[in-house]
Amino acid sequence: MSFLAKTFSQVLTRSATTTTLLLKPSHVTSLALRLASTEPSKQSGNQEQKQYQYLLVDIKGQNSNVALVQLNRPKALNALCDGLMTELSTVLESLDKDDKIGCIVLTGSTRAFAAGADIKEMQNRKLAEVIGSGFLDQWSAVTRIKKPIIAAVNGYALGGGCELSMMCDIIYAGETAEFGQPEIVIGTIPGAGGTQRLPRYVGKSKAMEIVLTGNRINAKEAEKFGLVSAVFPPDRVVDEAIKTAEKIASHSRIVVQLAKEAVNAAFETTLAEGNRLEKRLFHTTFGLDDRKEGMTAFLEKRKPNFTGQ
Repeated sequence: MSFLAKTFSQVLTRSATTTTLLLKPSHVTSLALRLASTEPSKQSGNQEQKQYQYLLVDIKGQNSNVALVQLNRPKALNALCDGLMTELSTVLESLDKDDKIGCIVLTGSTRAFAAGADIKEMQNRKLAEVIGSGFLDQWSAVTRIKKPIIAAVNGYALGGGCELSMMCDIIYAGETAEFGQPEIVIGTIPGAGGTQRLPRYVGKSKAMEIVLTGNRINAKEAEKFGLVSAVFPPDRVVDEAIKTAEKIASHSRIVVQLAKEAVNAAFETTLAEGNRLEKRLFHTTFGLDDRKEGMTAFLEKRKPNFTGQ
């Protein structure tokens, strides 16, 4: 339950035309132009990919081991409607089961990663309806993905868009990116983790300021506060995310997943419990062929050949 493109546009400007002028990037790379295309994308071997209503999915990397998922609802600034989130959950779960994929990059457009959840879908819903239907429950599917997800954020990541980026494991931001939880402006509060994840990133005081005022922070501030890992020019952020994803995908898939589980546990448990879990996961690697191969390759001064076993 977050800030959506329509309301956001009303805050910024009174017309879609003016909004376009306000948000128009100074330049767009050929990659961004290709991603924005509605033409079917191709996988290696010229195999046509499945088409989605709200997403574009492509396979990237020299070893075709990185999945690039783009939110594709440009007229609504990628507002996160039920259909989009259902598709996203389905795609991410499918990629999580794909043995060829080692890491996932999630991005939007140069104008907006996602301007928020779709207020049109929420406006007339009643208390009994949202409780009985488990409204927004499907969003949590993103957090259950075992493979690492890198959010490559350009433009606006507001409300549900900010929450979605925080569900990912790493956030890279373009220099023009802006983050915020402006739900307070429309008479509600974040409902997909904004009040819980944001304090863990930026601390209580800054999180309170962002949530209670509805103010936004820019990319450099987000980096300073620890919300994002790095800031790049807008035309490089997706490429940089793919580069990092390729490096992650070059490691043992199962060990990467164990490492992700261990780090995530730090936000869910006490230090003592977290250390116990880490030790058990560390011990678990000694039952893996990849652990032995990695150490052997290091001693033999060669590149390891990981098999995911």
